[in-house]
Amino acid sequence: MASKLAVELSRPDQLQMIDLNVRALTDLTLRFLPAMLAKGTGGIINVASTAGFMPGPNMAVYFATKAFVLSFTDALYEETKGTGVTLTNLSPGPVETGFQRRAGMKQARALSRVIPKTAMAVAQAGWAGFKAGERLVVPGTMNKLAAYALRGAPRRIILPVIKRAMGTAKAR
Repeated sequence: MASKLAVELSRPDQLQMIDLNVRALTDLTLRFLPAMLAKGTGGIINVASTAGFMPGPNMAVYFATKAFVLSFTDALYEETKGTGVTLTNLSPGPVETGFQRRAGMKQARALSRVIPKTAMAVAQAGWAGFKAGERLVVPGTMNKLAAYALRGAPRRIILPVIKRAMGTAKAR
């Protein structure tokens, strides 16, 4: 999905994003979690994003769905503590997949100078964190710094900064 105002983007596409990132994730988690709890073993890695740590002008629905994933998985992590079941949030920053180019998406200014992690590096970090029982895995030092700094910053200050950063730039 391109970096644009929410009202300029396709409403059906945005609702499909909610269905995938929120509804399907919630359904799958709640479908399989009871059996894991009954057996006292297993786990779930839900993929959020560093975008979930902040509001996202020019990509409002995407950022909001990833905030849901963070909040939902954090809550389940706490609910399932001591049960033998692991819940992990994997929150990567930019990932080199080629999806954006294939989808004809333009790159946001904020990402134009960022060297994305490979999908393999993100998967390995997520798996290692999951095996260690971590609640949250944010691969990359800069991603961690950005996520935590923005999460605690006053919204009135960061909203215009993020809006500017998420303005579109030419596709690579």
